[in-house]
Amino acid sequence: MGINEFAKRAPMGWNSYDYYDTTVTEEEIKANARYMAENLKDFGYDYVVIDIEWYSNDAGSRRHEYQYIPFGDDELDGYGRLQPSPKRFPSSADGSGFKSLADYVHSLGLKFGIHIMRGISRQAAHNRCPIHGSSFTCDQAADAWSICGWNPDMYGVRNNEAGQAYYDDLIAMYAEWGVDFIKCDDICDSFMYPDGHRIVFSGYEETKMIHRAIEKSGREIVLSLSPGPAHVDRDFFYEENANMWRITDDFWDDWRLLKEMFWRCETWNGRVSKGNYPDCDMLPLGHLGHGFGNERISNFSDDEIRTMMSLWCLFGSPLMIGAELTKLTDKELSFLTNKDLLAVMDGDHRGLQVYRDDEKAIWVNTDEKGTECFVGLFNLTDEEREIECSKDSIGVKAYNMPSATEMIKDVWNGTESEGNIPEVIKATVPAHGTVVYRFY
Repeated sequence: MGINEFAKRAPMGWNSYDYYDTTVTEEEIKANARYMAENLKDFGYDYVVIDIEWYSNDAGSRRHEYQYIPFGDDELDGYGRLQPSPKRFPSSADGSGFKSLADYVHSLGLKFGIHIMRGISRQAAHNRCPIHGSSFTCDQAADAWSICGWNPDMYGVRNNEAGQAYYDDLIAMYAEWGVDFIKCDDICDSFMYPDGHRIVFSGYEETKMIHRAIEKSGREIVLSLSPGPAHVDRDFFYEENANMWRITDDFWDDWRLLKEMFWRCETWNGRVSKGNYPDCDMLPLGHLGHGFGNERISNFSDDEIRTMMSLWCLFGSPLMIGAELTKLTDKELSFLTNKDLLAVMDGDHRGLQVYRDDEKAIWVNTDEKGTECFVGLFNLTDEEREIECSKDSIGVKAYNMPSATEMIKDVWNGTESEGNIPEVIKATVPAHGTVVYRFY
């Protein structure tokens, strides 16, 4: 089974970064997993992902100086493989890694994911640790010319036998732990090595090496590439070697970033397919920033949250919640669990932007059988305005448009009426807001 078969629909779940940064603990992961199982699983959310530096024993201890401490106290086994910090993940103290925590997440009917950095631990390379199951050592796999510009933990991995042996063993260990999802960072794009730089960015070769290692492991592990922006001229490369790739740098709760996302989605317009998902990044709503030292409520207004959820869904992006789940309000939860909107996340719907300028955007999303159609009208200005589009203008550009429908539903206010798709679709849309109609 190829990697494209590992995600029949865009992955949906929760990631620890937006709230915890580098400091999340085992009990906090379990608490969020329980919340997801009880409140979100039935709506399609099932991935629980531990983000960056789960191997750091001193993460967050010098946050006023560093997000990632240079030459920090990282947990490493004898083969140069980073391990969960037993201080933060006590079930790993017996040397079994994340096996116990993954088993717990699986027992809730959920899937387990981790963040990794591209490359090999610098400490492992300096210590010349043996690579498990091979005759190589970590320094033979390490490429000291290939580094990350914002995280000091790793060297790149050479495209040689030692490098592939390292990745094969690493992914095999993750498979034994029960990992279902890998978010690999510093691999989709790098400001250190732009295209045309005299030193070629090794992330592309390392992506292929990780892909090969996943296939050798025998476990269906979804591969997500970060950070962005991904290079649209490499779309076929991403499709062949990964399931998700970030089309943006870190996305936060800022209207300017959300408005810019319409341009980014336009760049990738029509490039979503089963098993391959351009990724708009996480959903920063609810409580954020605890691990950064400034816990706060998301700056997004309710209308902006509706716009974010609608664009992510109609475009076809994965949905990864960035909030602390246990602190979600009923209203925040309702934004995440709109059944009508989430209907497009079943893997059988495809979205298409049919219009955008600086004031408005219009998106259409239809199912493969042509039985229903969603139309999203987005107001990108700072004032309420009427937005409209003709049925013909949508039908010419969209695909599988239903020839007739019986019901019309406003996805966000819940009003419903009988009828076919009107000749002119229009609505009064609040500033920074959206109206999404479902015709079925």
